[in-house]
Amino acid sequence: MSIAFNPRPRRPRFSPVACSPVLGALGAVDLAPSWFAEEDALEVCIARTARHRRAVSALLRWLTYAAAAVTAAVLLFVVGYILVRGVPALTPDLFQWEYTSENVSLLPALASTVIMALLALAMAVPVGVGAAIYLVEYARRGSRFVRLVRVTAETLQGIPSIIYGLFGMLFFVTACGWGLSLLSGACTLAIMVLPVIMRTTEEALMAVPDSYREGGFGLGAGRLRTVARCVLPSAVPGILGGVILALGRCVGEVAALLFTAGTVAQIPDFAGQGIFALFDSCRTLAVHMYTLACEGLHVNEAYATSVVLLVLVLLLNAAMRLVATKMEVSKK
Repeated sequence: MSIAFNPRPRRPRFSPVACSPVLGALGAVDLAPSWFAEEDALEVCIARTARHRRAVSALLRWLTYAAAAVTAAVLLFVVGYILVRGVPALTPDLFQWEYTSENVSLLPALASTVIMALLALAMAVPVGVGAAIYLVEYARRGSRFVRLVRVTAETLQGIPSIIYGLFGMLFFVTACGWGLSLLSGACTLAIMVLPVIMRTTEEALMAVPDSYREGGFGLGAGRLRTVARCVLPSAVPGILGGVILALGRCVGEVAALLFTAGTVAQIPDFAGQGIFALFDSCRTLAVHMYTLACEGLHVNEAYATSVVLLVLVLLLNAAMRLVATKMEVSKK
């Protein structure tokens, strides 16, 4: 005895017809209308899901635009307020060589800021870049030592600057006997920005494709030559980005320097004292602005100092960006 089966549309793998032995044997039953209804329902569900996704995407896009607009508005308001209050107070008297009670010149603070920031970077950049190179290129990836160093660096990044200031006061000022000096402040700043430089350099090195390293090894170059000639030039923009972040923190730091560098407004006399001028107390632009604002006697001059500090940070960042661009062009 043979049973004839009528042709019908293909059903899902786990449809009721396929799973039922009775209905599976009686294939003459025509269930095409129900299958087409399922297809229509599926199309409606897909269309509804697509509309929902488009609505969510549009909502998130407008939220992103709104957040960007609010951020830009806050930035423009802060910068505009500082410029409106500070630019009229910028007079030639503020750039005289000596600081007096009658003329709160910011030139000594400007010179001390540049010297201290460069000195701190000169100590932190070689150590931070060298540590990052070792962790990425030489140490075994994923080892316990590498994880420990990374966790330590991330922890140091989150420590408040006042803690660094207390450490610098206890160690550099008191234990080392350097007193409130330019060198104590620079060493404290170097310790503060070291984790930033190390982590950003590490991320920049890990972003370099492994094909660069394999190409260097394939040409017979050793690990040191491959890192110096192939990996580091490609990671320079990322490394300079970390240096720019560190520079901004050095220039704008106040709390740590109050405990280590002091508040004396004077230009380090390297011409007369030589290297011993590093042991003289000084104040940076941020400390100078903080001191004037707290005294309440020269508020307009404090706003003028903030304008100079803002311009200084922008100029230093632009200079480093220019160096990074030049290096990228020469590499190509």
